[in-house]
Amino acid sequence: MSILVTGSAGFIGNALTRQLLARGERVIGLDNLNAYYDVELKMARLALVRDHPGFTEAAVDLADRDAMVELFAREKPTRVVNLAAQAGVRYSLENPHTYVDSNLVGFLNLLEGCRATGVEHLVFASSSSVYGTNTKLPYSVDDPADHPVSLYAATKRANELMAHSYSHLYGIPMSGLRFFTVYGPWGRPDMAPMKFARAIIAGEPLDIYNDGNMSRDFTYIDDIIDGVIRTLDHQPTPVAHTKGEPTYPSSSHTAPYRIYNIGNNKPVDLMDFIAALEDSLGLRAVRNFMPMQPGDVRDTWADVETLTRDVGYRPSTSIKDGVARFVDWYRDFYGV
Repeated sequence: MSILVTGSAGFIGNALTRQLLARGERVIGLDNLNAYYDVELKMARLALVRDHPGFTEAAVDLADRDAMVELFAREKPTRVVNLAAQAGVRYSLENPHTYVDSNLVGFLNLLEGCRATGVEHLVFASSSSVYGTNTKLPYSVDDPADHPVSLYAATKRANELMAHSYSHLYGIPMSGLRFFTVYGPWGRPDMAPMKFARAIIAGEPLDIYNDGNMSRDFTYIDDIIDGVIRTLDHQPTPVAHTKGEPTYPSSSHTAPYRIYNIGNNKPVDLMDFIAALEDSLGLRAVRNFMPMQPGDVRDTWADVETLTRDVGYRPSTSIKDGVARFVDWYRDFYGV
């Protein structure tokens, strides 16, 4: 089996690539190595897989239509996992066109590649940010997701709708995963755990939004990868529907399509997460409390019942253990 993993130099994409190679799969790793954050970190991740005989590197931009057509025609992947996207809620306020190019145009090119070559399953990354102004907790995949509060969130919701249309039209099994806050070794520098660790070690003020009155469903990277692979190995089928019964947006009676939450199902107060970092680092943060930022939400909490039911997903890493492993990696990688 050959699996195309987009975003193979990224945090989740590289961890997935390593795990797929370890179980004997052939992986085509696509990444354009853009400069949204430290390219050296991306190169260091790639160095973990580049010499593996089962790995093929593809330095391609999703938004490059001709290059994507050529890639699919040449490699003919059996399955695809799309983890490449322009990420970041706050960055989308300043660079909106980047999100359209990568997350909309790029995703369309990917869907066309799947259609043209008969891919047997596409798993794609969505985001907890699609819930937007929803205040009902925990977030259920069947809750409304029609009021995003950032362009990033709007593009991820658009991906879900685009995927359903292609799944319906062409019968391609597609599964979308709404990721909640992922952390762990090799994480993204623009995300809270890396930013917090860097500031605490440097003795610099730690920007804490909404005066610390926030919670996130922090999920350790190994648990996330287990869920992604379980989903990849489980092709959805249309859900039987009887006239008069309610329909649910997380599934479809006309298409082999599913949407899942993937998180820890245990929200953690932001201040408690910072305390866990402080304990593992043996240092105390200089706190700089700030107001809520545009595009942010106060709380996230994943209801993962459907993912557990369908693929057996059960996250098991505690915040204490996950943060300790992250800190060990951070000190080793950055020599601090």
